[in-house]
Amino acid sequence: MYLYELFQRKPCVFSLEVFPPKKNGASPESLYPKLKELAKLSPDFISVTYGAGGNAADDSTCKIASYIKHDLGIEALAHLTCVNSGKEQIEQTLRQLHENEIENVLALRGDINPTLPRKNDYQYASELAAAVHASGFNVVGACYPEGHVESENLRQDVENLHHKIDAGATHLITQLFFDNGVFYRFLNMARKAGIQVPIEAGVMPIVSKSQVERTVALSSASLPSAFTKMISKYDHDEQALFDAGIDYAIRQLRDLIEGGADGIHLYAMNRPTVAQKVYEGIRDLL
Repeated sequence: MYLYELFQRKPCVFSLEVFPPKKNGASPESLYPKLKELAKLSPDFISVTYGAGGNAADDSTCKIASYIKHDLGIEALAHLTCVNSGKEQIEQTLRQLHENEIENVLALRGDINPTLPRKNDYQYASELAAAVHASGFNVVGACYPEGHVESENLRQDVENLHHKIDAGATHLITQLFFDNGVFYRFLNMARKAGIQVPIEAGVMPIVSKSQVERTVALSSASLPSAFTKMISKYDHDEQALFDAGIDYAIRQLRDLIEGGADGIHLYAMNRPTVAQKVYEGIRDLL
């Protein structure tokens, strides 16, 4: 199924994101037990990252996406980046995805890693999106509620989304954010700019202090006062911070669903327990 069909069937699509195991040479199969737990939440689809953090990628994304679709019976969205992949490798990956009957690809430029030489066959995500679309896949794009770090301003970034739509993107997923006001402002700007495809709101539950430091460094997301007060208040109480982080994510997601978001994309961070607790707090709205 092409994912854009989901948005035609229900008012708010619910999806999850996972990443291939990285530590100690873990195999893709080591993630399968966690995926079985996540499948119990009945997400509309699960996305699988590729070369996160600018790291070189392998075939783990395809293997995991194939397991999600064929063994769990859930639609899979395979991420694909071009910053560290040349045209030949991209084509090889697309062939592999096609052979595994993966129909949906999230086309991304990817994070630049200064320790790896950058590939230049595709300069921008929109160029990769066009190639993915031409290969017969449904294309999904990323967007940034606070603007991409390399854009001059948010307005320019919103205008650039037209390139992704013209290249074939049928829906967009946002970078994570912690202030819903940021999302609503971005959504309003996008609609006024003529971006009419569904836009999913990406939310990551923050349940530890180390996660805050790591996540903010990678995403450049701003932190609203309510969030920073929560972190400060429970700085030295691990369990209390965990509970408060779950509660914050639930309140954020409930507001987004009630506010009419086309979909919510939960960055599950391969933690079924966190995803389950958050889901319990929003399931009545889904």
